[in-house]
Amino acid sequence: MLAPMEGLTDFTMRHVLTQLSPYDWCVTEFLRVTDRVLPNAVFYKHCPELMSDGLTANGTPVHFQLLGSNAEMLAENAKRAVELGAPAIDLNFGCPAKTVNRHGGGASLLVDSRVLHDIVRSVRKAVPEHIPVTAKMRLGIDSTDELMDNASAIYEAGANWLTIHARTKAQGYRPPVNWEAIGQVKSSYPEWEIIANGDISSLPALQTCREATGCDTFMVGRSAVSEPDLVARLKQPHLKAMPWDEINNWQLHFLRKLVGTENGLVGRYKQWLAMTATHYPEAAAQFQRIKRLKKIAEIEALSSFVEIESE
Repeated sequence: MLAPMEGLTDFTMRHVLTQLSPYDWCVTEFLRVTDRVLPNAVFYKHCPELMSDGLTANGTPVHFQLLGSNAEMLAENAKRAVELGAPAIDLNFGCPAKTVNRHGGGASLLVDSRVLHDIVRSVRKAVPEHIPVTAKMRLGIDSTDELMDNASAIYEAGANWLTIHARTKAQGYRPPVNWEAIGQVKSSYPEWEIIANGDISSLPALQTCREATGCDTFMVGRSAVSEPDLVARLKQPHLKAMPWDEINNWQLHFLRKLVGTENGLVGRYKQWLAMTATHYPEAAAQFQRIKRLKKIAEIEALSSFVEIESE
């Protein structure tokens, strides 16, 4: 699965990455819910795939993620998302961002398993039985002490599956990951689908994660952006890495397809380019060439681009 990453895996990035690797599904960035049902336009803007049966252009399902602490309003907004075409609802109990956690969302909710249970249960009751209701969480706040209580609460509330990021809230994205902790949940609920997430960045890492967790379903995040063909190679290890020229062309395609202010679009392009620089020296060189540029035309003048006939 392609992980939801705030400020990164928006509609355009999902469109590109799902064409470069064969994901079973992907998840939107979170939509924050407070005290009301959001207008339909907000749902469509957040997830344009709702207008195409909840699928990306190449047919990859897009699950709709909600974030908040008001169980009733999360349930009502989940119901609306499904009415508009969302194939599944995911609940965010994992975001470690301070701005999110200060307002009672994301990983801050891991402090009270009863809140998790109430949210999942309310959403499960609000949407049709055939629509999966799932959750994504971290191991805990500062430790794994809350892990089993939180997992149990989500399970008892009726979640179809649970994705666990193998870090605590306090860790953010710092190493190390604790895949063994995910394994404790999996061994306690062997019949429940547990999706392992965190630092699955290579075939050896995937194999180690599988052995440590006992999971056979996995979610890839930042590595899926820095190596856009990674999941294709994890599924088919005989494949060779995508050459830089092809990556570069897709990044320029991404820049052309983005919607927003020119400053914002150039910033998003630079963000992705910098992430691929960890694997492609050509990306590092390209970043140095364009890092002070502020206009799309200036970047294109320094780059070779072939129009992509994407799906």
